[in-house]
Parts: sequence; structure tokens; C-alpha cells
Amino acid sequence: MTKLIVGLGNPGDKYVETKHNVGFMLVDQLAKSLNLTFSHDKIFQADVTSTFIDGEKVFLVKPTTFMNESGKAVHALLTYYGLEVEDLVVIYDDLDMEVGKIRLRTKGSAGGHNGIKSIINHIGTQTFNRIKIGIGRPKQGMSVVHHVLGKFDQDDYATILLAIDKSEEALRFYLKDGQFEKTMQQYNG
Repeated sequence: MTKLIVGLGNPGDKYVETKHNVGFMLVDQLAKSLNLTFSHDKIFQADVTSTFIDGEKVFLVKPTTFMNESGKAVHALLTYYGLEVEDLVVIYDDLDMEVGKIRLRTKGSAGGHNGIKSIINHIGTQTFNRIKIGIGRPKQGMSVVHHVLGKFDQDDYATILLAIDKSEEALRFYLKDGQFEKTMQQYNG
């Protein structure tokens, strides 16, 4: 079996470590700990790297289409490699959860998240594995766009790094065990 691990975010230096890029932060950290380097793939419109974990091929992916078109890369990769939706895990930010909380789900609506909306539109289902990382709500008077494209303050940044560590641990558990339901039971607090 092959697994497709997709972190959502926006490409480019100005978006590095912004709240909307926690998905990128997680796959970057996992790639670094596995000694992997991303290459840009123009056909898939994504930065992609791969390895084998316990004999299973694992792709780490960061779509480079900007958040609102993330589904293009996901659909193209699933189709090209003949993967099932069950082989997909998407990591992304959730502003309806407190900063640093993580929640694993196997299905659900986009909840206003344009990256997830794009994936649902391109793959034709709301049923796929996901790891949501809480980034909190905007402060009073701040727009959602300004909030998600902004950087974390110092306290929240420390909390997010812990959430990324926990999410990486959950991903590694899943990649070893192969059962997302079991991973959910283990890591949903």
C-alpha cells in the first residue's frame, strides 16, 4: 500500500510559518526527521518527496497552487498513482479549535476552509482522513484573512510546535499501524 500525506499551506517565503501553513510545517518537520528533501513537480503542482516506511511507500506533499486550489494536486497524485481516498491524510489549520489542539477525523465538511473545499470538489467526497491543528479565532476586530495569514505570537508559537510534534507522532503511529481509526482513538484527546 502507498500513503499520500498532504500538508496544506501557501507557497512562498512570505507565508512561512503563518497560521494557514501549519500543514506545511508538519510535513516539513516529518521530511526533515526522515532526512528527505522536497522537489517541485510541475505536473502535480506540488513539492513532493517520498520514502518507504515499514515497506510501504509514503509520499509527503505540499501543494504549490495556493490554498484555494489544493485539490488540483491531491486529485492529480491520487489519480496518477492509482491511490484510493483511504490512502490520503490531509493536515491543515482549524480556526474553530483552540491553538495547539489537534483532532483527527475521517470525514466532514470543509467548515469554511478553502483548501478542504477544493479537495472535496476535486476528489468528489468529504470522506478522507485528516489531522486538524487548532489556530484559534481572530482577535476582536481582526479579519479571518489577516488572522490565518499572520504569524503566531511567541506563546502560541511554542504551543503550535508542541501540536506539530504530537501530530507527527500520530502520523508515524498511523504509518506503522495503517489504521486511521485506531490512530484517532490513540490521539484524539
